Amino acid sequence: MISPRPCERVNILGVGLSVISRQSALRLFLEALQERRRGYVTVTGVHGVMEAQRDESLRAILNEAFLCTPDGMPMVWLGKVAGFREIGRVYGPDFMLDVCQVSPQEGIRHFFYGGANGVAAELRDKLTARFPGLQVVGTYEPPFRPLTAEEEATLSGLITESRPDVLWVGLSTPKQERFMAEYISKLDVPLMVGVGAAFDFNTGRVKQAPDWMQAIGMEWFYRLCQEPRRLWKRYLTNNPRFVWLVICDILGVKRAKPL
Repeated sequence: MISPRPCERVNILGVGLSVISRQSALRLFLEALQERRRGYVTVTGVHGVMEAQRDESLRAILNEAFLCTPDGMPMVWLGKVAGFREIGRVYGPDFMLDVCQVSPQEGIRHFFYGGANGVAAELRDKLTARFPGLQVVGTYEPPFRPLTAEEEATLSGLITESRPDVLWVGLSTPKQERFMAEYISKLDVPLMVGVGAAFDFNTGRVKQAPDWMQAIGMEWFYRLCQEPRRLWKRYLTNNPRFVWLVICDILGVKRAKPL
């Protein structure tokens, strides 16, 4: 059973973003682990919110998450406009590092699910070197399709044997959110966190935008320049639509159907 949501939410186009900061997100996460609560964490920015406009089932998955963190600066700005001054960005790669930093003294055990071409194992090696005493008890790189019954049984066996406290899911949105919603009751692990490209960022395979670009909400442009073929449609279609829908929402303009 998924644990109840532990904090206030701000409604962004029908998606309830948790009113948290980087510090409070870590605190709530550690409290959930100590109490062995079960649930999943979604790291949600413009892309996730826009996908949820087209898919009610995804919107429900985001709204049922233990934490639905404000991943992008537009989420933070809208939260502050709504009156939640304490809201701050909780970015997937940074949140992973925050949890890993305190894990040796807390005895937290980690499992990495996702990535390709050895990235999960590389992430394990990089993070255990960076944080001495960090326990990474397993990795699994899934195929680019739903798991077969045999693969699901293999994964379940690995999780049961290794007994992780956190399953980090490094797939793309909305694939990782759907995975967590389906498997949170199937796998013997208290908390799952969908962190998207954090596997690539935290191994150094993909370079992150400079801090100043992240702070002004221009990380998307940096990523677009890095991977134009893969990301052009996401950013050049989703971003203008997002702005338009937010304006409509603020003005109270009714829409016939989601864009």
